[in-house]
Amino acid sequence: MRLVHLSDLHLGYRQYLRLTPTGINQREFDVARTFQRAVDQIIRIEPDLILIAGDVFHTARPSNAAILHAFRQFLRLRKELPTADIVLVAGNHDTPRTTETGSILALFEQLGVHVAASEARSFSLAGGAVSVLAVPGVPGALPALTPGDAKYNVLLVHANMPEIVPPHVAELDRAAINLTRAEIGLSKWSYVALGHYHVHRRVAENAFYSGAIDYTSLNVWGEMVEAQDLGLKGKGFIEFNLETKEHRFHDLAPSRAFVRLPDISARNKSVAELDAEILKAVEKHKGGIDDKIVRLTLRDVPRHVARELDHKALRDFKRRAVHFQMDVRREDYAVRAGQGAPGRRQSVVDVVRDQLTHREIPADLDRERLVDLGLKYLADAEALTVADSALGTET
Repeated sequence: MRLVHLSDLHLGYRQYLRLTPTGINQREFDVARTFQRAVDQIIRIEPDLILIAGDVFHTARPSNAAILHAFRQFLRLRKELPTADIVLVAGNHDTPRTTETGSILALFEQLGVHVAASEARSFSLAGGAVSVLAVPGVPGALPALTPGDAKYNVLLVHANMPEIVPPHVAELDRAAINLTRAEIGLSKWSYVALGHYHVHRRVAENAFYSGAIDYTSLNVWGEMVEAQDLGLKGKGFIEFNLETKEHRFHDLAPSRAFVRLPDISARNKSVAELDAEILKAVEKHKGGIDDKIVRLTLRDVPRHVARELDHKALRDFKRRAVHFQMDVRREDYAVRAGQGAPGRRQSVVDVVRDQLTHREIPADLDRERLVDLGLKYLADAEALTVADSALGTET
């Protein structure tokens, strides 16, 4: 009895302003294509059970295109794997904010998919050999996490595990449910399929976060660092054999390449020297930056140097890449507050970035886009102040 476990599809996810030739947000198209390739692999594996641990959609009210794509892919699974059972739960992104609004996930019940959208449900499958307790990531009282009396008892849940999920990640994207190892009772289950945390993690021999299938979190760059620290190649999904307890992670390359160029220090460099360093970093990257999502961090940059960089070259980088983000960090300097020891004072840019990164926002709001816009408006205001000063006017 083999299952596959995937999670956090985030269909309908939109990011950046680049569109496909047909007018679809490029990242939305990328994520949809990643899910389609995941379905291709699952069909080749031919599992007996397919578990989807929440956040099928990026918002509770996805676009028609996202709904249609999801419906077609689930229909493919039903047609190509007619004897396989499919069970999915809602995640915090799937869940409407009001009880009057129904969940779009109920649509997939028309295909024979077992859905737990607003409350926990227990499903008896494979002629009673498998019992799945499906717990959606919705606010409210948790059911008793008690296994059934089947040969194989599976828990499918969208939740945050404080012992596993780093605090800064949990704070950025808050789950409706928090569960500890003790509350789950890991040893009671044949398998525990977890969703919400976007990085693949082993919780126990029989319990895993499968991780998201593509980069759709609120901090994709930090997520990549976490994955590298864990020795992961990237995204994917899990295959688990309930009889032998054999676990396998199937790699699933994202549909769009992400490139983090080496940081550059601007300390003691002229504008011309810094321009040359930036150009060298871009040209040196193997495979180039075209059609990729790129980030470059400049450190210790004086204000006058930031204003005088070669913006024509930067505009060209942005034209070539799907997204080119240059993160400019101002010079650090020490100040004294009262009689205390010297300490670092954050720049206005640092303060704005920190506040927008950590404040609470609606689940369906694009945080990275919010941060980008906040920093852009701050830069626009700074440029306006400089221009007015040059003209001898006041703002």
